Amino acid sequence: MELIPIKLTLEENTEFLINPDCNTSLQMSIDFYKRAGFNPPWIGYYVSVKNQLVGAAAFKGQPVNNKVEIAYGTFERFQQQGIGTEICKMLVDLSLRTNPTVELTARTLPNKNYSSRILEKNGFNLFGIVIDDEDGEVWEWRYKNE
Repeated sequence: MELIPIKLTLEENTEFLINPDCNTSLQMSIDFYKRAGFNPPWIGYYVSVKNQLVGAAAFKGQPVNNKVEIAYGTFERFQQQGIGTEICKMLVDLSLRTNPTVELTARTLPNKNYSSRILEKNGFNLFGIVIDDEDGEVWEWRYKNE
């Protein structure tokens, strides 16, 4: 499994332009970079398994106050195959290699679901309910670095 960086402009991401799974998320990532900045490794990625894109992963910007949120997902036809768990693990590992003092967080809908299970499998603990600007009331999870 490999994280493939989403670059700064559409012109630099031609390999993703032809993939229908990337249609929405590619432009969203580039628009996000315009607002939050492009600061590798704290960027978005597509995830490849054996040269096939299976999902996406991202840090929601660079760390602020030594804290950064992660996001991840698999494309629909690859769901419930353990890929989401591995994508989350790759983000955790990348963050720890880059700066082990950065606190990792993630947000999910406020109920038990596949995303909350993925986070639990990767060492995240439920912190509590927070208000997200886009999603309203959500659960915030924090990674416990042991």
